[in-house]
Amino acid sequence: MTSSTSGAAPLPGTPQLDAAGTRYQPGNCNIGPAEIARRRQAGHVGLLVTIIVLGVLILANAPPIIRLLIALPAAGAAAGYLQAGLKFCAGFGSRGIFNFGELGQTEPVADVAARARDRARANQIFLGSLGIGIAFGVVAALLPL
Repeated sequence: MTSSTSGAAPLPGTPQLDAAGTRYQPGNCNIGPAEIARRRQAGHVGLLVTIIVLGVLILANAPPIIRLLIALPAAGAAAGYLQAGLKFCAGFGSRGIFNFGELGQTEPVADVAARARDRARANQIFLGSLGIGIAFGVVAALLPL
């Protein structure tokens, strides 16, 4: 079940406010503190991988076209940070679920319009992550060696 908009009373069966005072909001917020922390951690890991791969490519004097590969881990890092910052999991949004409880305990979004808003936000996060990754790849390719 879902609640309609922020400030509206939740429908029966929807989660109560979490510790941060939020609840499911279609297209705006579909994860609670535990899931947010998981996305932030994924961003940290992606950033670390990005730095290591870039370092290896520079030390190996890789040609610019190969350095474009840095876009992949950079996009992964961006996805983690964007999802944590937006309090919205793109994967959950695409699948029509949300979680404000313990990790792994998801609930379905029943409202069709809410699922559509969630999919739209998930697409925005995907495109934003892709754009950030590509930007990092281009910068890495343009670095003088």
